[in-house]
Amino acid sequence: MATAKSSRVPPMQTEVLIAGGGPCGLMLAIELGRRGVHCLLVDQKPGTAFNPQANATQARTMEHFRRLGFANQVRAQGLPPEHPTDIAYLTRFAGIELARLRLPTAAQAPQVIKNLSGSWSAAELPHRVSQKFVELVLREQAQAQASADVRYGWQLKEFQDTGSDIEAVVQPLEGGSALSVRASYLVGADGARSFVRSQLGIGWEGSSGTKRHFMGGKMLAVYLRAPGFYARNPNERAWMYVVVNPELRAFIMSVNGQDEFAFHIQMADDAATEALTEADARHLFGRAFGQAMEIEILSMATWLAGHALVAEKFQQGRVLLGGDAVHLFTPTGGLGYNTAVEDAVNLGWKLAHVLQGRAPHTLLESYELERKPLALRNTGYARQFADSIGLFAAAPELEEDSPAGAQARAVASDYLNGHVRREFNIPGVTFGGRYDHSPLIVADGTAPPPDAANSYTASACPGGRPPHAWLADGRSLFDTLHSEWTLLALGSEPPDTKPFELAARALGLDLRVVRHDVPTLATLYEAPLALIRPDQIVAWRGSDAQLALAVLRQVSGQLPPR
Repeated sequence: MATAKSSRVPPMQTEVLIAGGGPCGLMLAIELGRRGVHCLLVDQKPGTAFNPQANATQARTMEHFRRLGFANQVRAQGLPPEHPTDIAYLTRFAGIELARLRLPTAAQAPQVIKNLSGSWSAAELPHRVSQKFVELVLREQAQAQASADVRYGWQLKEFQDTGSDIEAVVQPLEGGSALSVRASYLVGADGARSFVRSQLGIGWEGSSGTKRHFMGGKMLAVYLRAPGFYARNPNERAWMYVVVNPELRAFIMSVNGQDEFAFHIQMADDAATEALTEADARHLFGRAFGQAMEIEILSMATWLAGHALVAEKFQQGRVLLGGDAVHLFTPTGGLGYNTAVEDAVNLGWKLAHVLQGRAPHTLLESYELERKPLALRNTGYARQFADSIGLFAAAPELEEDSPAGAQARAVASDYLNGHVRREFNIPGVTFGGRYDHSPLIVADGTAPPPDAANSYTASACPGGRPPHAWLADGRSLFDTLHSEWTLLALGSEPPDTKPFELAARALGLDLRVVRHDVPTLATLYEAPLALIRPDQIVAWRGSDAQLALAVLRQVSGQLPPR
């Protein structure tokens, strides 16, 4: 590891140094800033992402944005409110449609979700929006925090964990003096090629380089402007179009619902892919569309699909890692960016509790214990989705105007209509992540529901997302939860909550009792009392408050009394 150089200028003091200004780093700055924790975020890019990158904000991520007060601002980004968010599979973008999953528009989503139940009982629906737009909102929110210092165009040059703090050097890329920084903790949210992880010598576990017909091997990504795309496409408008063809495999997503698109095409895994020119990209786009079309290329690059990697460790001493620095996905299911956001949500309250004296440093050990199993789970699901679409072979006759072609299209249609629901209707993946084996969860002897990608069973079994419900006044139950610790007291005659209130005061925990005299909620939670963590995870539930002090000590990571 590099050693921070001494400087005559006194080092800048902060509590958390964040390397990386993508979704994980920005979300962490928001979580810390709202709790009054001082943090410095540096990112060597001049600003937030230019390229579209991830394109799906899952419902659980939208619930976290709602908790923080800016879900509506995110939902207003990207596609026009009435633009379809369907996913369509075709022989070419302007060819024959083979399958389609119809989904609500951004304008419809807030009302549609209020009428859904079962697996989709939630405060928010997913939102189809390019990450570049989400990052703009996150940056604005982070910079609005008085205790957050957000600096793009700055690079983490070196750092040292002294055991008692972090000594680091950051420097502006466009010239200017290096700045020495002393922080209590460093969080590496600096992407797949993480400088922080590399300096710590932490390697990857899992699989990489998986070859498939699609979503395995070299891919060409082109961010482009195509004003004629919709006018010259005879098919019903969608948000995402996927080409399934014996000749080529590609997909395209609308960035702004008008003329900007993110186009990706599977390439042969050879060095020639890196030498592709803009003329080559135009030719490939024309083949995928079905006819030549004038396009403006805004950027292009190659990337490698076929990753399902998780870092060996998420923490080493006073350095923690999150986002792409600790998990790499093939982007099927749209899980990478969403998993990164939840890393920050999990870590934010824990860092605040430690730094503000409500818990010992050992609380942070629960971060890896909780998040690494979720990273393994989610990369596994993404790999399954990639296999489902990537290993499907399109018949040679697929585009023929013949009985054999019609039969091939019928077979493809049947398979792809099944696949699109397997990959994109995933409430189980979205809501079903659990921390059952965490030392911060007080088990009650009940079994959690099965983990299944395409179905979700709401359960207040400690360790998972609280069951959701809409209240008679139109609010989400989640809207009534406290920003820190919440004790739900449910039913007409809930047990006495005073022991929890007194214990929380003694332990320095910000706990609020939220009462709902609604019989259906007590039934839904299968207990009159439920303790909800700051990251909206059920930590405990029960029928009385007799063990309140012991429960709060455990769930907040506090040491037992000496």
